[in-house]
Amino acid sequence: MANKNNKGLGRGIEALFADNSVDPEAETVVDIKLDQIRPNPYQPRQKFDTAALKDLARSIEKSGVFQPIIVRQPDPEVTRYEILAGERRFRASKMVKNDTIPAIVREVSESQMMEIAVLENLQREDLTPLEEAEAYEMLMTNLKLTQNEVSKRLGKSRPYIANYLRLLGLPKQVKELLQKKRLSMGQARTLLSLKDRSHMVSLANRAADGKMTVRALESVVDKMNGQVAEKPKKHTKQKSPYLRAGENAMQEKFGTQVSISESKEGQGRIEIEYLSDDDLNRILDILDVHLD
Repeated sequence: MANKNNKGLGRGIEALFADNSVDPEAETVVDIKLDQIRPNPYQPRQKFDTAALKDLARSIEKSGVFQPIIVRQPDPEVTRYEILAGERRFRASKMVKNDTIPAIVREVSESQMMEIAVLENLQREDLTPLEEAEAYEMLMTNLKLTQNEVSKRLGKSRPYIANYLRLLGLPKQVKELLQKKRLSMGQARTLLSLKDRSHMVSLANRAADGKMTVRALESVVDKMNGQVAEKPKKHTKQKSPYLRAGENAMQEKFGTQVSISESKEGQGRIEIEYLSDDDLNRILDILDVHLD
């Protein structure tokens, strides 16, 4: 059961609501039982810092929860709530075995809930690069957004979004190194430029074990790609503005490198690069192609 408490709290997340329809002064804070609340199913953060949670739990045990969490009630007929913001406070309150937590209940749609989860976490800037990439992909897939639309909603450049999405094409072993922070975002991006993908995992392990700098890794990748001895090709036919625009549009849609070549007038070839089986499945999903 939710019990009424103070009013006028909960500022800080209203900026996450695009329609600005929320009046925090008119909101009521209620005490909600912890066992009636579940985390946001769209929470992009996969791991929470245990030491930081314990510190927060000690503070809550001593002084209580000063800032209410924000929740939604999916079904008005059922006393069940989902967290929009404040999962750390919720987890810490459970650690000290509190029965209730102060909360603000807001009417929010499923799509708004997803977007709020991503925005609230991005504002904290403590997501891993992989978690951030997965958050962008979730917005694009579930809300049917393009990279350009995601970039505008989140205030990021389109190339910034594209660079993160490319991380999803890394092999599983490389993703694990990135998630564990043994590889940096810069190292991961450098590995993506490796032409021979069969060497990517071994090179990633070398970079992680040897604490290789991004510049040193770039040098190794350049040598492996044969760029040192490579000479610029002559007499390369310039692509028309139409083809270049088509490549850019498709790269934005698929989040990967796309090449369009013209063999003769009216005919040509489209090549879409993928970096792993998971990346191929992601592209097939975008194309709405389902293999039985």
